[in-house]
Amino acid sequence: MFDAPIRRRVRVFGRVQGVWFRDATRRRAHALRVAGWVRNREDGSVEAVFEGPPDRVEAAVAFCRTGPPGARVAHLECRDEAPEGLTDFTIRR
Repeated sequence: MFDAPIRRRVRVFGRVQGVWFRDATRRRAHALRVAGWVRNREDGSVEAVFEGPPDRVEAAVAFCRTGPPGARVAHLECRDEAPEGLTDFTIRR
């Protein structure tokens, strides 16, 4: 049985810039085979969108709750969105 794709947008707050958070998120998304993007925000947070099968998207969101070594996640905001049919995962500037 195929699960319909879902989309989650996350904002990660804490010490999440300058610790390779975006690249680690991209690598995790590729390993999980989910689409989307990740970018730094001017307020010091990191924003990411994940699209794909629910279990894989949830695994990507779970990664963001701790991030790579060196990151210190204070809190994470997550919301559902309608999938857009993304096919790759990129780092946005």
